[in-house]
Amino acid sequence: MKHVERIRSVTTITRRIAHSEQSNYIEVPFEMPKHAEEIVVNYVIESHGEQKAVIDLGLRDTARVRGWSGGARKAFRLGKEQSTPGYLSGDLTPGNWAVLHNAYKVPSEGCSVTVTIEFLYKIPRWLKGDLHTHSVNSDGTFTLEENAARMEELGCDFIAMTDHNTVSQNITYPRHTSVVMIPGMEFTTNFGHSNFLGVTDPIRDFRVKGQEDVNAKIAEARANGAKIVINHPHCEYCPWEWDFNVDHDWVEVWNGPFTERNVRALNWWHSQLVSGRRLVAVGGSDTHRPDPYVKHAMPCTWVYASEKTVDGILSAIGLGHVVITYAPNGPFVELNCGSYRVGDIVPAGERSREVYLQAEDLMAGDMIKLFSNIRLEKEVLVSSDGVLSIHFDAEGTTFVRAEVWRHFDEVNMTLMAALTNPIYFD
Repeated sequence: MKHVERIRSVTTITRRIAHSEQSNYIEVPFEMPKHAEEIVVNYVIESHGEQKAVIDLGLRDTARVRGWSGGARKAFRLGKEQSTPGYLSGDLTPGNWAVLHNAYKVPSEGCSVTVTIEFLYKIPRWLKGDLHTHSVNSDGTFTLEENAARMEELGCDFIAMTDHNTVSQNITYPRHTSVVMIPGMEFTTNFGHSNFLGVTDPIRDFRVKGQEDVNAKIAEARANGAKIVINHPHCEYCPWEWDFNVDHDWVEVWNGPFTERNVRALNWWHSQLVSGRRLVAVGGSDTHRPDPYVKHAMPCTWVYASEKTVDGILSAIGLGHVVITYAPNGPFVELNCGSYRVGDIVPAGERSREVYLQAEDLMAGDMIKLFSNIRLEKEVLVSSDGVLSIHFDAEGTTFVRAEVWRHFDEVNMTLMAALTNPIYFD
């Protein structure tokens, strides 16, 4: 289900340093394995005499020095997109690497340095976050640091920085957070909004006069590598009034608290699925400032990604490996058909079309609904808190998707609590 134990391995190396090596730079070589997503390095110094040894710390990869902290740190992390200050994020290329030491002060009796390197490997897993947020870079009141800190508190893995018609947030975001900061911009016009995700500077000028200009801006963002999301398309305040045939990747069917605007977006999306489109649905809080209802990661977008990076997350969304819950701790639903999951296309030659639904964090009274292109196929009233499994024969359908509805006492309403993208069938 949604919790997968990270695969890791640990290498420990002890290097004795003689007094004669004082003032020398020393390498402790190690092999960077394939498929490493992140490494954590720490070291312990043992002086063999009364004098205290002073040994500095750094790192090199197969081509260059990747960081140096001198005597300021005893440990650091290094990943593709985020690292401890003083260390360069980037690819963890397999091959010969080395922990670097400067033998600044070595007792006459020598010292020993024990280096421990923990390798955390890429593994497909569910990551959760928020794909639509604002900050002081546009009309929000949260700083980027506050946004990142809040997401960390919620146990989230990523946040998209989608300020209105500006990209300064993509340059000034904090690098010391465990949350993946996805660059973005909300292309904001008088007749609709769209998120451009994944690139620092998707367009040079946001101003448009008509449909032709909108098409050109989207084409520019696309050429620069951005993923295109039509935001809150049926919002009562700022709906998408441009042509729905514009080039886009995904649609935001769930924006902020689940209200009538999201019902309209959900119904439109479902009609697109029935027509044969395989359109990925995403969610986003659209949070701007402290609010009793509009909050970070409400809704929360879950993505089954192969690695915790911008590219890994966006690539997984492109595959439709997306589930949306009303909050990070909301009920989580997964659909499988054999080895296939949400977003996947089950080939015509597969013998079984049995869909297996596994739900967790349910509450008694929740209602699980299974939809196909034909009808509402099944409704199951949850009788007790916890987990539930459902089997459904999808023979004759082109897709199956799931919803969970819950009564929220705070507002005395029954609202969407979880939504999956479909499993498709050829």
